[in-house]
Amino acid sequence: MIGAKTTILITGGAGFIGANLCEYFLSKGYFVVCLDNFSTGHKHAIEEFSQHENFKLIEGDIRDLKQCQEAVLGVDYVLHQAALGSVPRSINNPITTNDVNVSGFLNMLVAARDAGVKRFIYAASSSTYGDSESLPKVEAKIGKPLSPYAITKYVNELYAEIFSNTYGLETIGLRYFNVFGRRQDPNGAYAAVIPKFVMQLMQLQSPIINGDGNFSRDFTYIDNVIQMNELAILTQNPAALNTVYNTAYGDRTTLNDMVSYLKDYLSEFNPAISKVQVTHGPNRAGDIPHSLASIDKAKKLLNYSPKYSFQDGLKEAVKWYWIHLK
Repeated sequence: MIGAKTTILITGGAGFIGANLCEYFLSKGYFVVCLDNFSTGHKHAIEEFSQHENFKLIEGDIRDLKQCQEAVLGVDYVLHQAALGSVPRSINNPITTNDVNVSGFLNMLVAARDAGVKRFIYAASSSTYGDSESLPKVEAKIGKPLSPYAITKYVNELYAEIFSNTYGLETIGLRYFNVFGRRQDPNGAYAAVIPKFVMQLMQLQSPIINGDGNFSRDFTYIDNVIQMNELAILTQNPAALNTVYNTAYGDRTTLNDMVSYLKDYLSEFNPAISKVQVTHGPNRAGDIPHSLASIDKAKKLLNYSPKYSFQDGLKEAVKWYWIHLK
């Protein structure tokens, strides 16, 4: 049973997903420790928590084992979100991506093991499915990775399995599928597609779709991801441990349709947005054509029941973006 004194460490807690997790678990009465080096996260994302009596910020880097060891002291559960995301970034800078995503991940596993952390829950990735063409994606069947980023996230899963089998550390990996929602940063060279397109449409600029727009994704609203992290903490089912789960809605949307929905929802705030034209560019290196998750395993073992479809989540996200990105 989770008690009031339960402490969660959220690495990358100033990032998009991490900050949402901090907010949620603070609201549930947990003590939350945030570890972040602010390389991709932002101090403003956690500013509202800074005075909360149950919140502690450690400014540190997961590539530093001593800082990882400091962060896990007295911690019951780790939600490991810290990573360098983005396929293009990993292609441009594979060494740093590997240092953070593999060496940093290993540091956190070692620190968690040595501190006696109850469970280590980590952000895995749908990129692990690589060149597998089967749809929907089922956890047990993956292909060859198509980018350095994908390799690092697969190595995370392998390390987690070894630490479960060899040291008895309980681990759960959550393969995130194209997460979007409030707090997601639209700026920077590696910004996620939805907030980037929202910002461009709000400025009446033409978003550029890579390829013909018929690639599809299982876009997943942030609240479904929060639900999966909470279920991973709460589960008492031994069969649910030491494995990985697709973290998604279980439906797919083409990029063309995604932009169409965005224009529709944003046009309620500014009708001129409906007239913005979309342009198309070349396909992006390392991109998989289609992504669709089977969520049967999560439903069966974690009692997962996603509350937000893509369109429902997008409507919520667009409202937030309109207020915060103007």
